[in-house]
Amino acid sequence: MNSPFPQPKPYILDIAPYVPGVSKAADGRTLIKLSANENPLGCSADALAAMRAAQNLATYPDPDSIALRTALGEMHAIDPARIVCGTGSDELLNLAAQAFAGAGDEVLMSQYSFSVYPIAARRVGAVPLEAEARDFGADVDAMLAAVSEKTRVVFLANPNNPTGTYLPHGEVERLHAGLPGDVLFVLDQAYAEYLEDGGAPGLTLAGKVDNVLVTRTFSKIYGLASARVGWATGAPHLVDALNRIRGPFNVTGAAQGAALAALADQDFLSRSRENNARERAAFVARLEGFGNRGVACVPSEANFVLVRFPDQPTAERVRDAVAEAGYALRHLPGQGLGEALRITIGREDDMAKVGDAIEAVLER
Repeated sequence: MNSPFPQPKPYILDIAPYVPGVSKAADGRTLIKLSANENPLGCSADALAAMRAAQNLATYPDPDSIALRTALGEMHAIDPARIVCGTGSDELLNLAAQAFAGAGDEVLMSQYSFSVYPIAARRVGAVPLEAEARDFGADVDAMLAAVSEKTRVVFLANPNNPTGTYLPHGEVERLHAGLPGDVLFVLDQAYAEYLEDGGAPGLTLAGKVDNVLVTRTFSKIYGLASARVGWATGAPHLVDALNRIRGPFNVTGAAQGAALAALADQDFLSRSRENNARERAAFVARLEGFGNRGVACVPSEANFVLVRFPDQPTAERVRDAVAEAGYALRHLPGQGLGEALRITIGREDDMAKVGDAIEAVLER
């Protein structure tokens, strides 16, 4: 029977829309966001100035982001022809699934992975599959056991969002080595700059094999979340596929200018990494003191920490108490983490106030 109005594909209706981190309390008050893993130091002053200078609303931006790709290539010793830029890494993750998976195919990820992955799979009619996690992070053996002849794409976030877990590069290589050559392995490195090695081994892997695509973003440590700019690198045929289907002017001129300036200001990146490491360690140490009350922190290598409470009601009470103190946290019951809160690492005074609110709930 014909419908009286256009109907989306059935698999589109299976998608649970992405839910961003909240920024307002239930009563409408604006909260300080510790729910979206944004940089509490903002962005480089040079990047902000460059973004303002690059505003030219009447002309299209460089469709190929040539200057930005050249700068990224120089920084990471990558041929710029092997780099593609996108509207954040989210666009590139979606393009990877679109280019290499389709109806009836399977897209594999770990349990507790980034919530964009199943959306990317379902929007092309593919089936998202989760391999059981180990200690809230990816289990290589479980992922390899889940690979089938229908597997077309494997997503791995490292460090992982929302848990902050990190898979050593030797394990990443073991996962890759166990995959069939015709399966695309997408290594999502949104938080790589928080690592001591900057995620360099992942870029090296993408540079020497034919089925690895590494994605990066300027939204996290560079503090350009509003600009929406990311990049990916891999073998020429992978980059070519993404270039064929991306938007023709997908990165704005202002975003390209800001990202170029941000790359040049590595002092800001170093300060951001140091602030994160210091404040994360202090915050985790304080929360570990509540261990006798059922609080546990999942070890994190990112700019956030996943804090587990005795049960979901306790997590909800903590979320609400922290909101009363003026801060928004991320509660993720939809990802099987109802008893946990993901807390972005902010400035010293922010983390002290959040810790005070958590302690007050636990004392009650």
